[in-house]
Amino acid sequence: MIHRFLSFILFLSFSFLVDSFGAPPRNPQSTEKEYTFPGTGFFSKDRSPYQEKEAITWFIEANRLQKKGNFNKALSLYEKFSKRRSDATVKSAGVNLKIGPESLFRASILREKKGDWQKAFQHLRLIAEAYVDYDFERVAESLMRIAERLAKEDLPRKWGIFPRFRSGNQDRLRLDGIARLARGPKFAPRALMALSEIALKDEKDEEAVDALERIINLYPENFLAEKAYFLLAKIFEERVAGPAYDQGSTLKALNFYEDYLILYSTPPPRNTRESKESFKIRMEESKLRLTNAENGRNRMRQTLAESKVEVAQYLENYGKYFLVRWKELGDRPALQFYNEAITTAPESQAARIAEKKVAELRARNE
Repeated sequence: MIHRFLSFILFLSFSFLVDSFGAPPRNPQSTEKEYTFPGTGFFSKDRSPYQEKEAITWFIEANRLQKKGNFNKALSLYEKFSKRRSDATVKSAGVNLKIGPESLFRASILREKKGDWQKAFQHLRLIAEAYVDYDFERVAESLMRIAERLAKEDLPRKWGIFPRFRSGNQDRLRLDGIARLARGPKFAPRALMALSEIALKDEKDEEAVDALERIINLYPENFLAEKAYFLLAKIFEERVAGPAYDQGSTLKALNFYEDYLILYSTPPPRNTRESKESFKIRMEESKLRLTNAENGRNRMRQTLAESKVEVAQYLENYGKYFLVRWKELGDRPALQFYNEAITTAPESQAARIAEKKVAELRARNE
């Protein structure tokens, strides 16, 4: 009897655990909303949308307070919409406004004016994630402006007293978030380029390479792809350790320099969203990059040619100790690498050395 009672208790306990932790969510959409919005407070996590009447009352009052210049009270009402969703609309000046995203957008403006750029960015990101039918270009332009200010400008002091400290990691996460949220080539390449530049400044080369490769692979028609090719070549060139080491980075840098010179012998034309001044600056920078790319290609060819000469010399001197058919092969392996050095960089000093060695080996074998 006791065993049967204990079995029944265990069965009830197991059923409770499955119902509590193992059951799938009943409504995937509500789960998604709960993830996006934090809820009303620490003790009460009500993430259901606000009632329409309540939301309209708050928005109208916040709008009135903002017009009167009472920005702090207006901000507190607008920021209620960062806790829970609202799909209510209200007509203002003959235009239907979506209360939820409009309140968050106005809150971001007020936060930016107060110097709390990080909070402003969070409000804008929430709009982009939760209200996909809102004017994304308006949001994305503000996201980029604030992200660039956070990454490059001196951060305003909190309450005018306490300093705020910059985090390169947070800057990169913000820009990566913009690139992920962007719907089209207008904002993503710009965010990825800013991300790569900050990553390089923070000595995060792999993150920079990833961002630049996303530009050239996903947005090859964008004018920023030209700069991306050049920066990739520079990154890989900086990894070159010399002719005596593995030439993987040398080959990658050489390939990017050569691709750059083939694709961008003429800089990309002016983009419709570029100002005349920005386009003029880009043209000047492109000319400089073109010259530097030619010099970089020559340096990489020289390094690669020197590496082939070193391999050839090693084969010539020590090949008999490790080549299986060294008697049959003779000087052919060394000659092959000397000739490759000449072909790789015909104008280089390494090519002169290789030519001399080829002549000596051929004369010896005749």
